[in-house]
Amino acid sequence: MDFSLTDDRRMLQDSLTRFLADKYGAEHRVKVAYEAPFHDPALWGELTELGALYALAPEAQGGFGGTGFDISVVFEALGRAMCPEPVLGALMASRLLGAAGAEQDALLSGATKYAVAIAEPDAPYDLGSIGVTAKGDGEAITLSGRKTAIYGGQVAEIFLVVALMNGKPAVFEVRADQAQVVGYGLMDGGGAAELLLDDTPAALLLADAGAVIESAVNAGIVALAAEAVGLMSVAHEMTVDYLRQRKQFGVTIGKFQALQHRAVDMLTEIEQSRSLVIKAAAELDGPEASRFCAMVKALVGRAGRLVAEEAIQMHGGIGVTWEYPLAHYAKRITLLDAQLGDTDHHLGTLIDGYKAA
Repeated sequence: MDFSLTDDRRMLQDSLTRFLADKYGAEHRVKVAYEAPFHDPALWGELTELGALYALAPEAQGGFGGTGFDISVVFEALGRAMCPEPVLGALMASRLLGAAGAEQDALLSGATKYAVAIAEPDAPYDLGSIGVTAKGDGEAITLSGRKTAIYGGQVAEIFLVVALMNGKPAVFEVRADQAQVVGYGLMDGGGAAELLLDDTPAALLLADAGAVIESAVNAGIVALAAEAVGLMSVAHEMTVDYLRQRKQFGVTIGKFQALQHRAVDMLTEIEQSRSLVIKAAAELDGPEASRFCAMVKALVGRAGRLVAEEAIQMHGGIGVTWEYPLAHYAKRITLLDAQLGDTDHHLGTLIDGYKAA
């Protein structure tokens, strides 16, 4: 497998990294991420003008990318900057709209913000357990039920909602101004929402959409895993830099062999995660996509916890202060594990798969 980036992807990575480093420094990120609307609307416009969302869709659907590698390049750059912009919802919505052959100009240009509503209070990760139901047909369809933890939902104008229709999973468009949306901030910065539906008007986008929904979730998992690699890489770089500067007993603590070994262990976990992200990206949309996505999500969940804990421990008290960026990286790494299935959920999926084989 060729691990190197193509010239186009390298240019995209460099452009995004420079933009985010210039516009989205740690102080600015902390300022905007923890207060409503939990992102920066002005920088959302600049990010979309840069073409970040167009990289998430193939040419046939109006974009210029759309592969697993394009997704991983974009989200690793977002991870390095802890960017709280609602890009994950746009990615997953694009996959659903693309499967339906629907127009995506408003989404890819950033003019309309989308969010994908899948999780429910009683089944946050189980795609086979859907409580929201649809009734009616044609132009008279309504939805009833509740969706939870919709990332980016606090600013979404259109929700793509997974609901049961005739006993099968389907995807519906729901306008935010026709539903009850309860937005809130998350512990890591960034926002989410609850969506309350009570005979809410909806338009059918995809019927019998189980496979398409799974594909959209897989794309989201690849994105989150790549974001985790970006986050962990910065946490490791900060830790190594701190070890080179902090003095104890008259010498820099980076000269202590025990700390050197711990820093190497962190790097090993990050590189293992990076390798599996590459594999999952390569397998996206293939017959084994779900298996490799479960693998990479389980791995980055475990590796992320180790990297965050080690980074904070080797920094000492400064590592958990509000003013020091590492604390915010650790929060994002921790919360990321819960998005689209945590480590335990995906390990259980893998075990069940091996038992059935």
